[in-house]
Amino acid sequence: MRLSPTRIKKFQTMIFMWWKTHRRDLPWRKTNDPYRILVSEIMLQQTQVSRGLPKYIEFLEAFPTVESLASAKTSSVLRIWKGMGYNRRALYLQNAAKKVVVDFKGIFPNTEQQLITLSGLGKYTARAVMVFAFKIDIAMVDTNIRQIITHFFFDDILQSEKVIQEVADKLVPKGKSWEWHQALMDYGAMAMSNAKLQMLNNRIKSGLVKNTVPFKETNRYFRGRLLDLMYEKKWKERDLLAEMVRRFGKDNELMEQVMRGMAKDRLIIVKKGIWQLPE
Repeated sequence: MRLSPTRIKKFQTMIFMWWKTHRRDLPWRKTNDPYRILVSEIMLQQTQVSRGLPKYIEFLEAFPTVESLASAKTSSVLRIWKGMGYNRRALYLQNAAKKVVVDFKGIFPNTEQQLITLSGLGKYTARAVMVFAFKIDIAMVDTNIRQIITHFFFDDILQSEKVIQEVADKLVPKGKSWEWHQALMDYGAMAMSNAKLQMLNNRIKSGLVKNTVPFKETNRYFRGRLLDLMYEKKWKERDLLAEMVRRFGKDNELMEQVMRGMAKDRLIIVKKGIWQLPE
């Protein structure tokens, strides 16, 4: 897509003017430590800032450096992560820390090619570390930024990832990548989210969108409760399954599916028929 310098400048000015009075004060914006930036980025995947903020502080108190996380017991990492959900992220984060310590001698890489070799890092997260830790002029696109670009440049008509990235690349102000992406993050989380919420509420009321399944009936909920049981003690498989069925009133098949899924993701390990947290 061709964008005139005038249109680019107008859009940049609009975003920065909005940000001047709406910027959020967040702890990961007060550091350029790539380890702390990475912790915040992994935590904020599928988690709201309000929920991730206290856990970010708690996590860094327990594991203040990449070396401390790499050498920690996995069970300790999962305990600190408790309450965040999507617990595989904790494993990804620790595995990434181990690779930084072992393969990169404790020094974080600063290129996309190297960063995406770390566990759990895709293109967006790699670029987020580059922008927020190293202030490299490069465009990163997450869900919020994609929605902003789609709204302002394509009248809310969905576009391919390639097209969105091309526009994002053209919008980054030279020398201000850090500020630009922080501003977009806040705009997407606050200004755009309010508009999206109102639109969703209108669609629900009109019957175009049905209410979602209650969280306590989801697989994610039962995975979290299973992890709670693992914090209590080690279990024989039959006892663990029986306890899951007893506590949640669900059938054996569903609870077995949850258990197998957790074991497959290495959030739980099985040794000689005993189910326990990773060491």
